[in-house]
Amino acid sequence: MKKLITVVAVSLFALSLAAVSIAEEAKPAADAKKAAVEGKKPSVKKERATHVVATVEAVDQEKRIITVKGPEGNIFDITAGDQVKNLAQVKVGDTMEVTYYESVAVKVFKAGEMPQGNSATVAAERLAKPGDKPSGIVGAQATITAVVESISPKKTTVTLKMSDGKYKVVKIQDKKNLDNVKVGDEVQITVTEALAVAVKPAKKK
Repeated sequence: MKKLITVVAVSLFALSLAAVSIAEEAKPAADAKKAAVEGKKPSVKKERATHVVATVEAVDQEKRIITVKGPEGNIFDITAGDQVKNLAQVKVGDTMEVTYYESVAVKVFKAGEMPQGNSATVAAERLAKPGDKPSGIVGAQATITAVVESISPKKTTVTLKMSDGKYKVVKIQDKKNLDNVKVGDEVQITVTEALAVAVKPAKKK
């Protein structure tokens, strides 16, 4: 999960405040216009879930590697960590159901009004009982903050000063979404990821 947090922290720079430019995709145009008139700061959340069912092709118990075939026939290896206690129950022909959820939430605040700074949490839960096929859920959430350092004259880019002192230039697709954003505003970016895995026995023919 440390790797997951690292991926979150890196990827959210590419996904994050660009969400300011997709604000109108996340809520009706009328609501966006009303928010602009009332002087509200942008706030948007985008989320999606992906469900995949794969078939177990081989299991290397010693190396803890499960080889699976995806729905499109693609074959790949999965390394089962020590937290997977029931690996011995996984057999060739079993199906592995994987559900992946991710969301990116971006909120802009006036200077000094942001409720919290950077944070990161990780949680995991085993759902399988001893002797059952492996199943469980693991999730992570990371929040990173920044300050609007500058806005280009044509409102096509915004320069953010991250909490570590580095700068990030973000392209803005719709400049109307910057009507209520000013230099000095604070930005809070929260990325949530969750992965649920359940191994089920092969159907009897």
